[in-house]
Amino acid sequence: MPCTCAEWRRWIRPLVLVLYAFLLVAVVPLCIWELQKDKVGTHGKAWFIAGVFVFLTIPISLWGILQHMVHYTQPELQKPIIRILWMVPIYSLDSWLALRYPNIAIYVDTCRECYEAYVIYNFLVFLLNFLSNQYPSLVLMLEVQQQQMHLPPLCCCPPWPMGEVLLFRCKLGVLQYTVVRPVTTVIALICQLCGVYDEANFSFRSAWSYLVIINNISQLFAMYCLVLLYRALRDELKPIRPVGKFLCVKLVVFVSFWQAVLIAILVKVGVISDRHTWDWDSVKAVATGLQDFIICIEMFLAAIAHHYTFTYKPYVQEAEEGSCFDSFLAMWDFSDIRADVTEQVRNVGRTFLGRPNKMYFGAAARPEHTEHTGLLNSTSQDPVAAATTSMPASPSATGWYQGLGHTPAPHSISAPAGFTTSSWEDDSDSSPSPPGH
Repeated sequence: MPCTCAEWRRWIRPLVLVLYAFLLVAVVPLCIWELQKDKVGTHGKAWFIAGVFVFLTIPISLWGILQHMVHYTQPELQKPIIRILWMVPIYSLDSWLALRYPNIAIYVDTCRECYEAYVIYNFLVFLLNFLSNQYPSLVLMLEVQQQQMHLPPLCCCPPWPMGEVLLFRCKLGVLQYTVVRPVTTVIALICQLCGVYDEANFSFRSAWSYLVIINNISQLFAMYCLVLLYRALRDELKPIRPVGKFLCVKLVVFVSFWQAVLIAILVKVGVISDRHTWDWDSVKAVATGLQDFIICIEMFLAAIAHHYTFTYKPYVQEAEEGSCFDSFLAMWDFSDIRADVTEQVRNVGRTFLGRPNKMYFGAAARPEHTEHTGLLNSTSQDPVAAATTSMPASPSATGWYQGLGHTPAPHSISAPAGFTTSSWEDDSDSSPSPPGH
């Protein structure tokens, strides 16, 4: 018999604390043993100091993730938040392992770089899911607003028409990075195996230089599309305070990327040279180790920022029901991504063939809105349907997770149940105390 959410809330958090305490008891002696084995060189000291920050970072991040799982009342908003919160522990552990074992850095960094693109995508998911639920006729509303001009350095380009075109192009601009980044990462692995990658070396003979340029252009354009979307819908997004959330995501992604470029420049100009490699084997290993060491420290600050920015408090409700593992299973449900990418590929294909889908946002061509439906499928309704009804039938009245690939919305498309602007404005002062605390 599945336990209720109230029962789960009583034992899951103490259980996680106990398990983490056992983990520390097992890992700390191993770290001390590694230090003694290495005779406490510079490399070992850096690894140990970074480890202290890692084991301070992980409980902060896991606590925020756990709280969202316990109070999993708005799946469409909380699923992308949980995916974003996983970024900090993944970055932190990845960098710590790469710092200790430089030979495998290129391989473990692959996971981090792919997840980086995934996080940017999920931030867009979060914004569009909120907008589609709060404003069922979002496209129609955008079409009557003042034209949003392009921002520098694209201010000379013709503006994207407000409404469907703006939403679609902003969405596509973000999605292209989620494709480009994994592809360039795989190419980097192949180049590393072939001996032509030459990381941190600015040279036309190294594949690293070309991949850095491609990734930088792709990343900047993805961020530009997010900023453009925010500028066009600034007032509508105010209830979820998007600026702080955007800065948290942007700083983690951009700082880690530009740090690597800056360190590569220091190597190129000779600030980091063969004269001071400490316990590392080469200048390249010093550059990679310095990047990983800094990231371990930065992720501790990022974990604190994410804890307050992506808080769980707006989602706490007095009456919460559901099986105890529903939210955990929903976290691993990627059907929304599959449906979204598939829809985008089809639409781009129609455009290239000269047969664009003119009813892309139309209700007549779209299935009923659920959490795993493509993002832009739900950002508008057919004008006739929007005029006659703003509350389509929901496949589930409870809104709880119904199994992998089937997570219906817990509310009508007009506004999330129990979700108001005051929930966000007062989340730091007062929040209802659910039973079982």
